[in-house]
Amino acid sequence: MKKVLVLSLLSLLTISCVSKKKFTALEGKQKETADKLSQAKMELAACLDDKKKTSKEIEYLRSVNYKLAENVGELSLLSRKEAENLQSSLESLREKDLQIRTMQQAMNKKDSVTLALVKSLKGAIGNLDDEDISIDVEKGVVFVSISDKFLFKSGSFAVNQEGKAVLKKVAKIIESRPGFEVMVEGHTDDKPISTECMQDNWDLSVKRATSIVRILQDDYSIAPNRLTAAGRSEFIPVASNDDVDGRAKNRRTRIVIMPKLDEFYGMIEDELAKLKK
Repeated sequence: MKKVLVLSLLSLLTISCVSKKKFTALEGKQKETADKLSQAKMELAACLDDKKKTSKEIEYLRSVNYKLAENVGELSLLSRKEAENLQSSLESLREKDLQIRTMQQAMNKKDSVTLALVKSLKGAIGNLDDEDISIDVEKGVVFVSISDKFLFKSGSFAVNQEGKAVLKKVAKIIESRPGFEVMVEGHTDDKPISTECMQDNWDLSVKRATSIVRILQDDYSIAPNRLTAAGRSEFIPVASNDDVDGRAKNRRTRIVIMPKLDEFYGMIEDELAKLKK
């Protein structure tokens, strides 16, 4: 009986020692598990916080993307408008370049016609003294300046025979150039004049221009709608009126031969039509 009791006590002590070891081990595992759980909770909380931040960033990026998409659309529309404006500007530049080239070609054509006219006039008039008859070209306009000693007596507006001979030569050239208009200008010196027929140098210069216009029309069949008579009096001198020679140079008749504007524009239109073909 005592032996049995002793064995029982030994068994209980053995069982008690084993259970304590297991408990201690389990307790350590439980603590480790608790630490891991705590760590996992901390990591989960961090992940949830990151998720919240990421969600906000995603929302922000979505809004930015939406705005960028709108901007891209606006930029695309702006680019199209800029491209259209650029194309329009290029077409305008091409049109202006065409007009400039056309004007230049028309001017070249007009200049060649003008030079041919000058050559014809010089050939027709012959070897007269350049101081008495001169032919000049300025900006496409031909100026024939004739000293009054070839045309009029002092203080008179009646053209003499020598003057009519010169005008006949000029008239032939004018007649052969129907695309040109003619203006006859009378010029005087500054010596005052006053007669029954003329009040002053204005009257004298106008009457001399009118006399020449009538001869061109009546004697040499120049169409009157091509002719203009103008008096310039003493106010456009080419030399000083202080001496005899200067006053002689200022007493002159200037015949201005110039292309008709409608003829000139007609040349431009012709050149434009050629370039557009």
